[in-house]
Amino acid sequence: MEIVKIEQIPYHHTWQLRHEVMYPDLPFDQIKLANDMEGTHFGLTVDGRLTAVVSLFNTAGSYQFRKFATSTSLQRAGYGSALLKYLITYTQDRAAAQLWCNARVSASGFYERFGFVKSGPVYIENNIDFVRMELNR
Repeated sequence: MEIVKIEQIPYHHTWQLRHEVMYPDLPFDQIKLANDMEGTHFGLTVDGRLTAVVSLFNTAGSYQFRKFATSTSLQRAGYGSALLKYLITYTQDRAAAQLWCNARVSASGFYERFGFVKSGPVYIENNIDFVRMELNR
């Protein structure tokens, strides 16, 4: 039986998985966020192996999550869903007015399953289509 844990982790522990999953063809330093030190970072481990990460930033009760990444070989196994559910509960417990992200358009269906809605136009960054998605309370 596997042991799955979600806990806060240091921001720099997110970097390797971010790079491997999200932007493997870009220089490593491009996955670092200027405000990483100001965020709350979560890691999901499976049997002690870091499997999924996400970074959360709070601005006056509006929480944005960024750099949500799950190991490529373990995607579609429910780990990303578990981490997103945890994030939703975490922000609800803090009376968040809003939880949102800039989602890859290709992942928008995943977020819609959790009640997120598209709230802006599609834009392109690093040759990837993105759209803002919000879970309003």
